[in-house]
Amino acid sequence: MRTPRMLLGAAVLVAAMAGSVTLTGVASADADVPVSATIEVSGTFNGNGNRYYGTGPLGSGGQNEDQDPLFRLAAGATLTNVVLGAPAADGIHCAGSCTLRNVTWQDVGEDAATFRGTNATVLVEGGSAAKAADKVFQDNRGAGGSVTIRNFSVNDFGKLYRSCGNCSTQAARSVTLQNITASDGDVLVGINVNYGDRARLSGLNIGSIGVCDLYNGNNSGDEPVKVGEGPNSTTCIVS
Repeated sequence: MRTPRMLLGAAVLVAAMAGSVTLTGVASADADVPVSATIEVSGTFNGNGNRYYGTGPLGSGGQNEDQDPLFRLAAGATLTNVVLGAPAADGIHCAGSCTLRNVTWQDVGEDAATFRGTNATVLVEGGSAAKAADKVFQDNRGAGGSVTIRNFSVNDFGKLYRSCGNCSTQAARSVTLQNITASDGDVLVGINVNYGDRARLSGLNIGSIGVCDLYNGNNSGDEPVKVGEGPNSTTCIVS
């Protein structure tokens, strides 16, 4: 572990290691920060390039369901200039609309980020992710809003984006991908055509990686059924 040049402030760093803490300001520069309980973020939190990693109950980072995240963003929050190291638990949860700007996942845990809420608008701008055994971004939003992922790179992954295939609350979800560089992955997008999902993609540098997998989702918890692949002119539009 690198020795921090500046700390969050002794009280805040101890809180981050010992229990949940709300951060609304600017974090320290050039530090590794262990996190044993989810950090609650409101407003704008600038990590200044610090690397956060899970310890204790957040120290798994595997594919076990129902893990807690390293960061939980309140509706309207912004997380910027943060590196998530390993283990990353369940990454980042957005309770509603959120912005993730220049966030890097060195080793994706269960998911890199999960999007929730209704009428939630999500922007992922800049940054990168690697080593995602399954999904990078999981979209569980109930209805409305949009997800935009742009100027992003990803390596060694299953899907970059997945609209939840078996959530108890389902709705039409939309995603836009712009200027994506990808390697060693399966497919960029998984969407549910029976619920009216739409994906629009442009500026792709992805080699032979698939663009869209099309599913019939459900709200019963069953495994969704894959019914096709994109692109096409209606649900998976590539320009």
